[in-house]
Amino acid sequence: MIKAVDLNGRPFHFIGVGGIGMSALAYILARRGLTVSGSDLRLTHITQKLQDEGVHIFWNQAASNLEFFQKKAIESQLERRPIAATNGAAVADVTTSKQQTAPSGWDDPFLPQVICSTAIHPENLEYRAAIELGCPIFHRSDVLAALMNEYRGIAVAGTHGKTTTSSMISYLLLEAGVDPTVVVGGEVNAWGGNARVGEGPWLVAEADESDGSLVKLTSEIGIVTNVELDHPDHYNSLDEVVDIFHTFADRCKVLIGSIDCETVRDRLRPSISYSLNRESQADYTVDDVVYSANGTTAHVWERGQLLGTLSIKLLGRHNLSNALATVAVGRLVGLEFAVIAQAIASFEGARRRFERRGEYGDVLFVDDYAHHPSEVQATLAAAKLQTQGSGATRKRVVAIFQPHRYSRTQAFLKEFSTAFGDADVVVTTDIYSAGEPNPGTIDGEQFAQEIAKHSRALFYTPSLQAVSDRLKEILQPGDIALFLGAGNLNQVIPDLMQFYQQQEQTATSPVCA
Repeated sequence: MIKAVDLNGRPFHFIGVGGIGMSALAYILARRGLTVSGSDLRLTHITQKLQDEGVHIFWNQAASNLEFFQKKAIESQLERRPIAATNGAAVADVTTSKQQTAPSGWDDPFLPQVICSTAIHPENLEYRAAIELGCPIFHRSDVLAALMNEYRGIAVAGTHGKTTTSSMISYLLLEAGVDPTVVVGGEVNAWGGNARVGEGPWLVAEADESDGSLVKLTSEIGIVTNVELDHPDHYNSLDEVVDIFHTFADRCKVLIGSIDCETVRDRLRPSISYSLNRESQADYTVDDVVYSANGTTAHVWERGQLLGTLSIKLLGRHNLSNALATVAVGRLVGLEFAVIAQAIASFEGARRRFERRGEYGDVLFVDDYAHHPSEVQATLAAAKLQTQGSGATRKRVVAIFQPHRYSRTQAFLKEFSTAFGDADVVVTTDIYSAGEPNPGTIDGEQFAQEIAKHSRALFYTPSLQAVSDRLKEILQPGDIALFLGAGNLNQVIPDLMQFYQQQEQTATSPVCA
């Protein structure tokens, strides 16, 4: 019986293969030449990419998806049955395959390793079928842990900033010729997706605290960007979150952390520290910082010695902090600061992290994953930079926000109420459940009422169609339309861009006499 993920040839089957975390692992395994299949509910560019790599995808989550493996397991069992003797003559067992059942246990090589995420419910029919067949079943974090054990691992953890920081570190190593393997929670144009397979010794990956699975990872370098309570559906208190991060830290040979976060500074005590405060005595600090609508520049210091000037295209304090973490990692792996600075200066970020989707009718459409009050506040502060100063290119910030999960919305209602201060206009929707049952204690309208107490102008638009209709009425030339949330809010962006593009074309079309 196998007790750990087998990377030596046994097939893999992913339930929900199109998810951002699951698809990255499936891609890595397929690129390694392993047999990979999976199930999902719809075709996307992510699942199409997996199909291009030879991954077979079933377009539902049904027990029948495992029938292929059951057939192979039965056939292999029949082939292995011993020959019986009758009256001294050897005869084959004549039991038909229809009378056979699939072998119980994990020792049959035709039974795939079934990979799930926390999103897969125990009553999922495909999951139940895998159990009945005796398939080895692992969480996606087990696959990541097995992969990381084959490399020199760099694991990026933290409540906020994981995707940007891990992507920036990966981009740095790629640009420096280190050729890393990458597993991140966002898509990056530099390698055309959320994963890549390199020939170098390093693997860079996000370490997910949402379900506590980061404790399975053992890495050479660990990074903690910050620690907050963000998943009240899984944790009852910040102390529980800190305990998980302590376990993660203990499994890292070197821990790099931001001491601008008091919890990281006082309770994790990283061996290498970074901070935006020059007086903090951190190992890596900055001064002479200039935040602008086009990016940020700063002088970077390493243990009291000036390394040089860092320029980044990404906006805001939080992204300067992410860049400083990247500097710390780059220096630890032996890169010169000039190489680090050159790479970071050309990094354009990951999708859904202040991603500019298009500009039509002089309205800039931006998509961002922010779904926690701290993230919303930081992202809006970055957007506000584009409306300030003599060189400002924008006039208003219109924040369109979809609350994510009832538990998070309820737990952080007070913090959310003051998080939209940098928005000139706020548009909110009903709560995106993300599979949570509705407790009946909070809804989108109550959320909107709290936000309205601290906002200059607020519109409550329950449905996505209502969002689209309202924005077609209120958006003006010079606006930044900033879509915030981890749900499906960004589905309205293409329709809106098409609407304003048509208006733009109509306004510039010549009038025939």
